[in-house]
Amino acid sequence: MRENRVKRRLRAGEVVVGCFIPYPSPELAEICGYLGFDFVLIDAEHGHLTEESAYHMVLAAEVAGATPMVRVPFGHRQVILRYLDLGAAGVMVPQVNTPEEAVAVVEACRYYPDGRRGVAGVRAAEFGLTKPLSEYVQQANAETLVIVQIENIAAVERLEEYLAIPGIDVLFVGPNDLAQSMGYPGQPLHPDVQAVIDDIVRRVAGRVPLGTTAPTPELAQRQLERGFLMLAANTTALLAAGARALLGAVAAKI
Repeated sequence: MRENRVKRRLRAGEVVVGCFIPYPSPELAEICGYLGFDFVLIDAEHGHLTEESAYHMVLAAEVAGATPMVRVPFGHRQVILRYLDLGAAGVMVPQVNTPEEAVAVVEACRYYPDGRRGVAGVRAAEFGLTKPLSEYVQQANAETLVIVQIENIAAVERLEEYLAIPGIDVLFVGPNDLAQSMGYPGQPLHPDVQAVIDDIVRRVAGRVPLGTTAPTPELAQRQLERGFLMLAANTTALLAAGARALLGAVAAKI
């Protein structure tokens, strides 16, 4: 298993920037790596991706120097297992709305003695060809990044319990679903939602690295100032911004 540079940098208190990719495209994963993103988040929650398409995207990201991670569709142990086994350096699990669910996520991502992940000579283990599985499981426990999403007000209310769970590497605030859970669907920038996010940052206070979305340069700067270390843009927003700038420039000359 490869060294997880994103995990190393987060533990050192450094900022990492990546990009959600909700489309089954190895080329997009490779392009994001060559552009300089630290990681790609292969989005199997909202995107129409399978383990097979994610596998090729993991390979492409690795070639281009980006750390490949998968947002799994849900936190079932066998679902997490399948994406980690194909070589993802970590998983983001959505809608982890209770501390009990968070404990189950950690156990699904780690091998004994830290968890209950099933052991096999899969691609993540280099097919069992380069080292004994007894060595691989220790390396995997050290390198796999576990990202738990905080995106429901019910989870925010029990935040202290999440912070006490060993093995969570990042708490990732999802503004859109958080807003919906508060009664503001489609309004992640609503003042009440932003106040809750500020409260999360204050309460976490560096105890666990925090991540969130950053679809624009302006919002990325704001999130950095708040103290977020993991920022994730998305390919659709980046394409839209570039396309609108170009089309606007052309339209202004017509």
